[in-house]
Parts: sequence; C-alpha cells; structure tokens
Amino acid sequence: MTEQTERPLAEPRPLGEIRSWPRTFADRLTAPLPGVRAMARLAREGRLRPSAEALREVPLLPVEPGPLPAAGATALAVTWAGHASWVVRVGGLTVLTDPVWSRRILGTPPRVTPVGVPWEALPRIDAVVISHNHYDHLDARTLKRLPRDTHLLLPAGLAGWARRRRFTRVTELDWWEAVELPGPAGPVRFDFVPAHHWSKRTLTDTCRSLWGGWVLTAPDGRRVYFAGDTGYGYWFARIGERYPDIDVALLPIGAYDPRWMLGPVHTDPEEAVRACADLGARVLAPMHWATFLLSAEPPLEPLRRVRAAWEETGRAREDLWDLPVGASRMLAGWDRSVTGLT
Repeated sequence: MTEQTERPLAEPRPLGEIRSWPRTFADRLTAPLPGVRAMARLAREGRLRPSAEALREVPLLPVEPGPLPAAGATALAVTWAGHASWVVRVGGLTVLTDPVWSRRILGTPPRVTPVGVPWEALPRIDAVVISHNHYDHLDARTLKRLPRDTHLLLPAGLAGWARRRRFTRVTELDWWEAVELPGPAGPVRFDFVPAHHWSKRTLTDTCRSLWGGWVLTAPDGRRVYFAGDTGYGYWFARIGERYPDIDVALLPIGAYDPRWMLGPVHTDPEEAVRACADLGARVLAPMHWATFLLSAEPPLEPLRRVRAAWEETGRAREDLWDLPVGASRMLAGWDRSVTGLT
C-alpha cells in the first residue's frame, strides 16, 4: 500500500490564517549544519568560487530571453527567469517562485546573467511561493515591487516578516499542508512539501522558520513541483508517492562544489536526475545555476553533467528542459500517454 493511500492529502487550510509555531525547526534538519571547523576548512581550501580559468565560461552561459507564452486556463507553462525564479502559468494563474530580480544579493557577487524576464513584461501576479528565507531565495527588494495584496505563500515562521512589509494576503504552511486559490477553471492547489535544507537570515534566527518545496496542482490534475533549495534524500520518493503524476519538476543542479560541504543541502546534476525519477516526474527542468556563482564548480559544468546523466537514463531527450535563462516551455492539451510538447 502506498503512502498516497495511507495518508490522503490534507484539506486546504484557510488563506491568511494567523498561526503559532515552535521557536525552532531544527528538529527537521536531515544533516548537521556546518560548524566553525567546516568554515575554516572551506577558507583554507580556497574553494569558495570558480577558478579564474573556469570563469572564462561565463560569456558562454545560455541566455535567450523571449516573450512569455500565451497560456490559457488549461495550459501549464514555465519560464526560467534565472536561479530559482520561475514564472509558472498553471490553472489560469501566474505564479512566481522565489523571485529574485535584483542584480546583487547580500554576501554574493552580482549575477552573471541578466534576469530572463523584464519585470515590466510580467502579467499580473496571482501568487508568490517562497521555499525558504536565504537571501538568494527571499529577496525583499524584488517583493517590494509587488502590489501589497499579492498572495504570498510562505514556509511556517515567515508570515511576520511579510506582514511587517505591509503584505495583506499572507499564508504560512507546515510540511504537507495546502491552500487553494481560485482560478478561471477552478481552484489551484498549493502544497508545501519537505526539503533537505535549512534556514537562516540573521545571526540569531537559524532554523527559526521552515524550508521546503511546493507542489502546484491545476484543476485538471496537472502538477508542477518546485523543489526550492535542497540536497538529495528520502523526501523526493515520499513526495512522489503522495503526489503522483508530477508533470514538470523544477530541480536545482548547481552550487554543489565542494561536496563535503554542500552535499547535504544542494543536489548535484546527477542527484537531480535521480530525484526526478524518485518523484516519478515526467519532465526535469534544471535551475539554480547560471545566475549567481555560489560555489566552486565551473559555470557550465552543471549543464554538461545534467545532460550526460539524463542521457545515461535512456529517458526521452525532449523531457529534459535544460532551458537558457529567459526561455519557456509549455504543455498544452497534455496527454500523459504522449509527450505533448508545444
């Protein structure tokens, strides 16, 4: 018997619900956080950024901005704006994931590729989903561009942060909880699901808010999974059991070197391909690379490795959506028995 049968999906919670949470979510960690010795080793090895020779690849990073596709209520479309920022069109709604339109974020060199979608080209945003509070995923300067009545769907513990910035439609969720937003073809469901990661925004708030990914389900049952930021582990299989027939999985493939440091919290390209299989997802759309150089691997290495790992599986090449920054893919009139790409 599968977990899907044993544990049916939770009933959607009320939007904007005021909730109380534990002081810490450290018990949700799936690996110990690096301590002083680990940070000292990292500094000693000098593997904080790509080498000067590797940086010569930066001009070769794929960038092909294009107009957003016209996506009706029955289409599922994704556009990669860079890093973990996507414009997702699902069930007639337009959703942003971890939107970072800023050129620079705290503690990180400026982005090496432009944002794939100009802010002025965005349609009205129905909702924003946030995976966790690290600065490269929760960008206050970008969120300030949004109308304050935009729906913000957040991990547990982050509602206060959003309300202090005068957002009025703020909902925070625990793992395996969900809300629904009305769409032109019916309600679109947003489930917050576990990830192998952590949270921290200041010197005193380590693991004070939760972290995770999102499963978006259209009225016709089509699903897109946004992993946020995560290492590889058992949660992928459990998500796949509970949410079968995921159509598109947005999975991170970058910021993984050195592995002894980053392995528990960032999937490498081969792990992302394995995670796609664990999820039972039809399509893998890589992200979390080619934008901010957060670790030591050469800038183009994630793309080379994810393509090689996908080819080794024997899966259809058209189901790897290795998009340039700014590019889009859409599923229209989706039939799970065929590829159905447009």
